[in-house]
Amino acid sequence: MKRIRYWIRRYFAFSQREVNGFLWLISIMVLLTAAPFLFNRFYEPKLRDSSLTDRQTLDSLVAQLEAKQPDAPAREGLYTLSDNLQPFNPNQLTVEQWQALGLPKFMGQRILNYRNKVGDFTYKAELGKIYGLPDSVYQVLYPYILLPDERPSRYGRKQGVAGTTVPTPRPEWATRPREKFVLAPFNINAADTTQLKQIRGIGSKLSARIIKYRNSLGGFTDISQLKEVYGLQPDVVDSLQKYTFVSKSIVLNKISLNTATADELKTHPYISSNVARAIVAFREQHGNYDRVEDVRQVKLVTSEIFEKLKPYLII
Repeated sequence: MKRIRYWIRRYFAFSQREVNGFLWLISIMVLLTAAPFLFNRFYEPKLRDSSLTDRQTLDSLVAQLEAKQPDAPAREGLYTLSDNLQPFNPNQLTVEQWQALGLPKFMGQRILNYRNKVGDFTYKAELGKIYGLPDSVYQVLYPYILLPDERPSRYGRKQGVAGTTVPTPRPEWATRPREKFVLAPFNINAADTTQLKQIRGIGSKLSARIIKYRNSLGGFTDISQLKEVYGLQPDVVDSLQKYTFVSKSIVLNKISLNTATADELKTHPYISSNVARAIVAFREQHGNYDRVEDVRQVKLVTSEIFEKLKPYLII
């Protein structure tokens, strides 16, 4: 150690006090460098054991909660709707009749409880308010419900007996509790900006953007295509998927593979400029397409692009 001190003093021209300070500084730096390795070596096993214990405790709590809630309505696999649905009035069905339609027993009972507490359903969208009823199931049942599509008028009249003086009765809406507004599902391919703006989170700009994208596509073939509209937040897309549907009688604006130019093709959201030029070049080299599937011979048209484009193409 004396040799080290002597060498440091000679090499750096330090005093004895400076040599001592230099050695202390080096020692502290070495300890700080080694501290993380020492800490992980001595404490990591304990942390891992604690983490494993916490995970086991959490799994146990989840299992207990699931055991206490056997009728959790989030499982759509419980719904097996009949393939031969008939028009029905939801105000007249019993639990057994709801089960015959394909709903589980707990959901049929829940609907009856709702009717007993709130009253009969007056229009279709009220059935969609039932807690736990999946939107996909409600959309299938919607065309068969024997109720008005829209909420009936809340104003009523009462006539007095002739020759008697009857005080003007208070309007019915003044004595009834205010009803919560329920938006009835509408056709996304026929909707205008006014209808779209009824959905929370959609204003003038987003409603116009949705319609513009719909027009550039030639019409939506599936509700999931709304995810492709730029600027729509996930919660807004969820609301759109809940309150809109694609009609089975949709008429799409299609593109002719044998007459469309590259400029016309590339206006479609699913066709890039390179793909548009490749489709036209293939047609010029090999002649007109005999069927829509022939466009798969173009190298740039992948299986993914073709499946998305297929509903919008004609010969």
